[in-house]
Amino acid sequence: MSYKSGFVSIVGRPNVGKSTLLNQVVGAKIAIMSDKPQTTRNKIRAVLTSEKGQIIFIDTPGVQKPRNKLGEFMLKQALTSLDEVDVLLYVVEANSPIGPQENYLLKTLAEVKTPIILVVNKIDVAKMIEAQTLAGQIESKIKVAKTYYISALNGTGVSELVEGIFELLPEGPPYYPEGQVTDYPERFIIAEYIREQILHLTREEIPHSVAVVVEEIKPRENSNTVYVSAVIYVERESQKGIIIGKNGQMLKEIGQRARLEIERLLGSNIYLDLWVKVKEDWRNKDVWIRNFGFTEFE
Repeated sequence: MSYKSGFVSIVGRPNVGKSTLLNQVVGAKIAIMSDKPQTTRNKIRAVLTSEKGQIIFIDTPGVQKPRNKLGEFMLKQALTSLDEVDVLLYVVEANSPIGPQENYLLKTLAEVKTPIILVVNKIDVAKMIEAQTLAGQIESKIKVAKTYYISALNGTGVSELVEGIFELLPEGPPYYPEGQVTDYPERFIIAEYIREQILHLTREEIPHSVAVVVEEIKPRENSNTVYVSAVIYVERESQKGIIIGKNGQMLKEIGQRARLEIERLLGSNIYLDLWVKVKEDWRNKDVWIRNFGFTEFE
């Protein structure tokens, strides 16, 4: 049996389940999840290795009209990989009709030469007739190599989707060692885990105004505890007060929840030291977008 390997980009509107699908496929939590749009900000790379070959998945930010420089960066992240990969997974919600954002993405996908797999997600909460009708509408607008109906949340149809991806990949050697599920450094993943808890616990403008930078990861002497120091950046003083909360309770809750995720990642006890600082209007300033880890911003 020939060994196959290649790169697969996951694209779609915000909040259609791209990150949930990524985590389900690789069997590990690589991308953070939230019910708020624009959870994913960078291209998240995850690796699936099996007897048949190796798939490198790229989870991109959801496609929507940008409102600031950070939004422009995220849109660029979502679109630049379309012709640079072997397969595109175009993820849509089974019970969501085609709207302006979907039409914008469809117009873009109609121009790409990369094979497209249409992934109709969330069939656990939609009727199959709705899913099939939506798929038919999309297939009339773009060329689709295969269509799969799945639930990224519970795994329905995901194994069949993976088989379909392998069928479209070229023969080739593995890019990563067996057992490696991402090429992102621990600092990036830890920062994302902290940001995930902020997404879960805060509302309105707060989630989108936050950036997290991990400044230090250091084992403590004569202890099995790892010291992790991170800074939560916001755009205004009022947001800083919300993140800290009354008597520091919000920051404490964020830290407690994130620490559990980080301990599972590192396999050791964690002392998590969180700070909150203000960088006014950072989402519109190139230098801070770069400093906060958006390395592909131009």
